[in-house]
Amino acid sequence: MFRTGVSGAEGGTPSRAQVVHHPMRGNGLAPYPYRLSMYQVPPVQDITVEEFEQWALDRLRVLADIETAAARNQSWPETKAAIEARSAAHLPLHSNSVAQSGTASGAAAKTQELLAERRKDHVSHFVLRLAFSRTDELRRRFLHAETTLFRWKWETEHLAEREAFLRSQDFVWRAVPAEQQQRFREQLLAVHPRMAATFDTESFVQVPWHRVPDLVEKRRVFVHQGTAWIPTKEQTSLVLAEFQSGLQAQLELTARALPRLDEDDRLMPVLEHLSMGSMLGATSDYSSASLVNTDGEAITLTADMVVPLVRQHAPLCMRHLQETLSAKHHLLHQSRLQYNLFLKELGLPVEEALVFWRRSFSQMTDDQFKSHRYNIRHGYGLEGGRHNYPARSCTTIISGFPPGPQETHGCPFRHFSQANLSAALSTHYHISPADQAEILASVQAGHYHVACTRVFELTHAAQGVRRGDGLGQGESVSHPNRYTEASWQRAQQATTDA
Repeated sequence: MFRTGVSGAEGGTPSRAQVVHHPMRGNGLAPYPYRLSMYQVPPVQDITVEEFEQWALDRLRVLADIETAAARNQSWPETKAAIEARSAAHLPLHSNSVAQSGTASGAAAKTQELLAERRKDHVSHFVLRLAFSRTDELRRRFLHAETTLFRWKWETEHLAEREAFLRSQDFVWRAVPAEQQQRFREQLLAVHPRMAATFDTESFVQVPWHRVPDLVEKRRVFVHQGTAWIPTKEQTSLVLAEFQSGLQAQLELTARALPRLDEDDRLMPVLEHLSMGSMLGATSDYSSASLVNTDGEAITLTADMVVPLVRQHAPLCMRHLQETLSAKHHLLHQSRLQYNLFLKELGLPVEEALVFWRRSFSQMTDDQFKSHRYNIRHGYGLEGGRHNYPARSCTTIISGFPPGPQETHGCPFRHFSQANLSAALSTHYHISPADQAEILASVQAGHYHVACTRVFELTHAAQGVRRGDGLGQGESVSHPNRYTEASWQRAQQATTDA
């Protein structure tokens, strides 16, 4: 157990003995009276290391989907649907109305559920705030993702709860005096022509123009002496601006406080792992599932099945390893490790793995192959410390050892030059120049998982996969084995349908 207490406030962290009390607000949900939160007060409570990491990973899954949706230019309804699905599974946040229905005992139980949900939401936000405060780029991405998540919560909240939340805040919005409003009537109606009939009953508030850049960009607001005049009914833009500006300031303060933090040594690897995942816009979670046939029975892979399976269903990183192995009859250490664990996770038994690698290293003598035999068995947890090593996720592959001369491991979208990547896309997948341009644009923006997901969509279009489908239901590529399984399942389904 340890106590959270890291804020973005100037001067570092609050006292470890500090306990923050919130008003009851009359609904029995203190210290979390509302589903909405501006995250202004850091959590000061005891949680386990496991909760610290798991809650942050769950939130990261939601933020990763948000960033993926933005990178793929998905519409707001599509983004909302993605957030809804992922949040329901990993970060549920229900409205107060849930606890107001049913019997008294049932309401009490639901109240406790709401408190648990909001505690997780509160803590996970601040944990990821630490992980994302390390660089300007991470802060920018976190700010966008969290603002989008807040917008989803705001738009899906009940009107009465939104109004109660607003009354609890101290937003500095200055009302535009009536005489000023009449003075600039012509300019205001030019921006809001639909107000012509109701103008005298409308009211406006003024905020610094840079707090509502979305409205300024779309010319949906009158700007006067550095302030934007906004109809009070357009609360969404105002609230989002308050949330974004407040979080941005807190992130900058947290970044300055990070070097002075004396956190538990157990937490630093966790924060490093979280920030690594956040850089990629994808989490590294993956649950192994065996390849199955049309009857639903698990497939036992053999050495003979590996090459055709990889060439037809594996992502570009594994295809590149296999093509290099077929051409050179050898792979260097990191490449062998990456490929061996991938094949193991797919379901290749160790006996068949030894057959596959011995055939592939055909130019070696049996004595030369002995050390490789040991390393292969080691990856299966049968030698040395007998650790059952997992297959490498996209996060690990992209952030791990970069390939040097003659090395072929890593992620082609991350480590290939633009020319080499374009050539690989043409050679292996026959992707058109127009589609390549879209993929390369994602790569240049650092969205490697988006580029790989788009390749999956293009190469499985004949099986009914369309833009935005991803591996299925909008899922982005986060693991080579998951890519391969999704491709295999599509092929099996096509066989069944035929």
